[in-house]
Amino acid sequence: MIEYLNGLLTALEPTRAVVECNGVGYCMEITLSSYDQLQRTISGATPQPQVKLMAHEVIREDEHLLYGFCDEAERAMFRLLIGVNGVGAATARVMLSSMTVDELRDAIATQNVRLIQRAKGIGAKTAQRIALELQDKVGSVSAASRSDSGSLAREEALTALTTLGFPRPAATKVLQSLSPTLSVEEMIKEALKAL
Repeated sequence: MIEYLNGLLTALEPTRAVVECNGVGYCMEITLSSYDQLQRTISGATPQPQVKLMAHEVIREDEHLLYGFCDEAERAMFRLLIGVNGVGAATARVMLSSMTVDELRDAIATQNVRLIQRAKGIGAKTAQRIALELQDKVGSVSAASRSDSGSLAREEALTALTTLGFPRPAATKVLQSLSPTLSVEEMIKEALKAL
């Protein structure tokens, strides 16, 4: 899986950015907030500024897509959203284009369904599902926005363990007991031994 791309920004549109890495151009689907940040980066810069975009790769039978984000918090929220039944990558991108990560996190944490519904294509039932399923998880987004790699590794390991069906509280307790210097894979292996 591609974690991030660090290269020259060779093309930029409101929904896409092309980043050239070692002679290969990668087209990344981006949110409007990432577009705004990239616009600020290129204003007054050389024709092809160096950028780093966090990535989320979606592989389907008929296509491979890369979603790009200017910061880890936005990618973390995107990943939480696509984990909700009925919310796909395109819908999550629209939601993050309609609201900032902080606005969306606060709306979910306070169960503000009306605010969540403001995003195009989000109906009442989907908004309720997002608020209900993510209320206890949105705290990880603020942790993801910090540069603490140990916290990031723990959050990724926790997501993997809950996806495997382990209860969130038990998985959290086990992960908290592990060294923050471990990689995500090492944390998952150690946690699986303890759970």
